[in-house]
Amino acid sequence: MGKGRLEAFSDGVLAIIITIMVLEMRPPEGASFDALRPLLTTLLSYILSFVYVGIYWNNHHHLLQVCQKVTGSVLWANLHLLFWLSLLPFATHWMDDYNTQPLPTALYGCILLGAAIAYWILQRRIVAADGENSRLQHALGGDWKGKLSPLLYISGIALSFVEVHLGQALYAITALLWLIPDRRIERELGRGD
Repeated sequence: MGKGRLEAFSDGVLAIIITIMVLEMRPPEGASFDALRPLLTTLLSYILSFVYVGIYWNNHHHLLQVCQKVTGSVLWANLHLLFWLSLLPFATHWMDDYNTQPLPTALYGCILLGAAIAYWILQRRIVAADGENSRLQHALGGDWKGKLSPLLYISGIALSFVEVHLGQALYAITALLWLIPDRRIERELGRGD
């Protein structure tokens, strides 16, 4: 299979995930700003999850730009990532409904952790498929954000049982960390052109 089909399938799944999340949102019971106030946590939960899906979509796109070969293990690793991301609508809705309860927030963090691990596995499978001269391996370097993120997710999961909003804040901080564009792959592509 070419990487174009892999990317198209992944884009479709990510679009469906976003669609499911937005369909879970219900309009307010009225036409005033006061009617919007109870939906603030719903909107914040949606924004956080939308940003995470966007971050994965963006990074996935860059990842496949340097991918030279798609093997069976790359396909399975990609499906593994999509599995974790497909759980985000459920976790987003549950965390929104019970935003002061620790378990929904901790589960949200577990899903983020699962997605981060799945993304790391996908990177490793692409590097293995491309061999010793993998452009991805060269581009990744130390990957400090990739190493820091799981630690922040684990801390957020633990903090959710101490103070729910601290866990949620750590998830938001981690998303902000990834919003800063990562130019490593773009630099690698520039070197190869």
